[in-house]
Amino acid sequence: MSLKAVVCGCGAYLPEQVLTNHDLAKKVDTSDEWIRERTGIRERHVAADGEKTSDLAAHAARQALDAAGYAPDDIDLIIVATTTPDLTFPSTAAIVQAKLGVREGAAFDIQAVCTGFIYALSTAEKFLTSGQHKRALVIGAETFSRILDWTDRATCVLFGDGAGAFVLEAQEEADAGKRGVINSYLRCDGRLVDLLYVDGGVSSTQSTGHVRMQGNKVFREAVMRISQAMEWVAADAGIDVRAIDWFVPHQANERIIKGVVKKLDLATDQVISTIAGQGNTSAASIPLAYHQGVSDGRIKKDDLVLLEGMGGGLTWGAALLRA
Repeated sequence: MSLKAVVCGCGAYLPEQVLTNHDLAKKVDTSDEWIRERTGIRERHVAADGEKTSDLAAHAARQALDAAGYAPDDIDLIIVATTTPDLTFPSTAAIVQAKLGVREGAAFDIQAVCTGFIYALSTAEKFLTSGQHKRALVIGAETFSRILDWTDRATCVLFGDGAGAFVLEAQEEADAGKRGVINSYLRCDGRLVDLLYVDGGVSSTQSTGHVRMQGNKVFREAVMRISQAMEWVAADAGIDVRAIDWFVPHQANERIIKGVVKKLDLATDQVISTIAGQGNTSAASIPLAYHQGVSDGRIKKDDLVLLEGMGGGLTWGAALLRA
């Protein structure tokens, strides 16, 4: 029996509080024009006091379950990609499992920063196609505002909070048809840790720390490595990268997205972009953008969709699926 992991529902959640560029200009030496020209971001959402990563994740998960037509008891695997967990332990996935009322199966977190959702999607696909699990919730969720230095205009203007979720189901190939996760590509180069990191941690400083980034160096690495990942994941599946219907990138920076589109000779109207209104939501950005594409009718059943991400580590990767 040959199994495929099929996306049968997606969901999203953004906190109510919106922080605009004009709001940020009152806190730090920046301006709306400066931020928009360099990043494409106009505003971002910020979690309310007391609102945790697991809360955002649970909201997105419930919406994904509703879209898929399943109840919590139908899920036997939960993977949460996050850099901003509720607690050091247990995993945010375990907390989400309890909040949803899921009583069976496994739950764990994956930490690959902005590439986290690609890592989580690839991991879930392996569990499902092995026959070990039947249905998975794959969630990217972040309260990145909690680890920002609000005096550092190089980083605090970039990030926002949010969550997105997929319901993945193991289906026999005959039933799935063309649909399902086709291929994935995951990479990390730990020699580049100092390009994007948090200067705190349980073992090192016993503190949370703040995001630190060498923006120009990250930009140069991003376009090259993301493009390579996308080309590889498509070519390995026997598909020309230009044959995709939709490109759903990690929403890091509009200039990075445009650089990748140009390098791979894609059309700008193939891109699902949410960066203007959401900023960089790290592991949540890809499922949030995918959900936007489904909600507005652009992404349709059997469409070929290419996802990519890049984050601290440096980590990067891509995944190819049919919706």
